[in-house]
Amino acid sequence: MVESREQSFFKKHLEGYKEIWSERFPVLNNYSRFIKRHKPLPSWSSSDVDEFITSDPVHGPTLKTAREAVNFAITGSAIGAASTAGIAWKYSRSLHGTGLSLAAGAVFGWTFGNEVANQWFQLYRLDTMAAQVKFMEWWERKTEGRA
Repeated sequence: MVESREQSFFKKHLEGYKEIWSERFPVLNNYSRFIKRHKPLPSWSSSDVDEFITSDPVHGPTLKTAREAVNFAITGSAIGAASTAGIAWKYSRSLHGTGLSLAAGAVFGWTFGNEVANQWFQLYRLDTMAAQVKFMEWWERKTEGRA
């Protein structure tokens, strides 16, 4: 058997799509250095996040706003899950249908809550991903004793 040095059709196309996906979804590149560590970062508390918010005048307020926006998503998820599960149970009396509608309603409510928060807090004007990456870098420096 002779080994071929050329890439297969699928591997060649996969390499091309990696570049496209990394451009479209920069989250894959931004967080990979924090996820693919030999020793994972320790957990942080809300007081650690508050310390970062007060210490960084540029990215701190953005991170604070992003954390406040999560409450909208959680509320939307709860409302969506309860309302769709209630309607499904009222009309079908099916346990598996109610469970599916509970899950789907939670996802739809979370998405709707995110959109409401996006408009309410004008998150589309802020670079929340950069603020989260800066927090992760700050936390990494702090836990390694360099801060």
